[in-house]
Amino acid sequence: MDALTLAQEIIEGRRITREDDLSFFLHCDLEELCEGADRIRRHFVGDKVDLCSIINGRSGRCPEDCKYCAQSAHHHTECEIYDFLPEEKIVETCRLNEREGVDRFSIVTAGRALTGEEFDKAIHAYETMHRECKIDLCASMGFLSEEQLHRLHEAGVTSYHHNIETSRRNFPNICTTHTYEQKIETLKKVKAEGMWVCSGGIIGMGETWEDRLDMAVSLAEIGVDSIPINALMPIKGTPLEDLEELTEDEILRTIAFFRYINPRADIRLAAGRALMTNDGEKAFQAGASATITGNMLTTAACATIRSDKEMLERLGRDVTPEYQRA
Repeated sequence: MDALTLAQEIIEGRRITREDDLSFFLHCDLEELCEGADRIRRHFVGDKVDLCSIINGRSGRCPEDCKYCAQSAHHHTECEIYDFLPEEKIVETCRLNEREGVDRFSIVTAGRALTGEEFDKAIHAYETMHRECKIDLCASMGFLSEEQLHRLHEAGVTSYHHNIETSRRNFPNICTTHTYEQKIETLKKVKAEGMWVCSGGIIGMGETWEDRLDMAVSLAEIGVDSIPINALMPIKGTPLEDLEELTEDEILRTIAFFRYINPRADIRLAAGRALMTNDGEKAFQAGASATITGNMLTTAACATIRSDKEMLERLGRDVTPEYQRA
């Protein structure tokens, strides 16, 4: 079988499972794989590109030991450290993103979980944004309880982001202070609350191709709505600082097979877009249907909201958010 034939089968209802020969994705022609992924994207998702932007609401001093992260207290980086931002700063940034036509806006916080007074501040900020802005709201605040997720939902948050990061097998090589199973349980809580589930991971952390395939299948089994794919940008002072950066072809192959395995999800470009031509233009022709945009990424950002929209419009993609439609 070739990649285009498989793409048509997926369009007609076939779904890839663990029982399939996933090695096909590693050896098939890359150009055909990308073309097939784009056909699947067009059929199930359409031409709308979902743009999201984030603000780092609390930075540094994270007690978790994730090897890729500049904000971990276990590492020696030049990460900026601050407590939860003032609400005025958060709401101002939200309004800016709304004026620029971003689909959704998220507060992201360092740490195992946002709790106590800082969580209450976050709830109040979301209530203000929900009342004063039309943009969709997302959150990424670690291992929250059912009650906390419900409070976020009531405050106007419609989606929650919580990456599984890598495969179940590889996870202990990346983090030892929490488990893969805890990640999965959090995602189940998000789904039970009725929120949109955003979960993906990072490639280029020394994992195998089989680990990447396993992560794609795991996300399909959970039934996530949005899958951010980060390509590692090695950060000085972290245990992964000396890893070799991925090639564009490696990133494109990963994005493409994630689309085959998760045909209805938004495949979202995240960190590492600087490793690709024109900030990932080819990826949007290889299955990607969403991206993090703006200048608020926790590693070096490249594209801006306006440059992203210009590039996507040249590709014939729709970048108008629902709240701006007549």
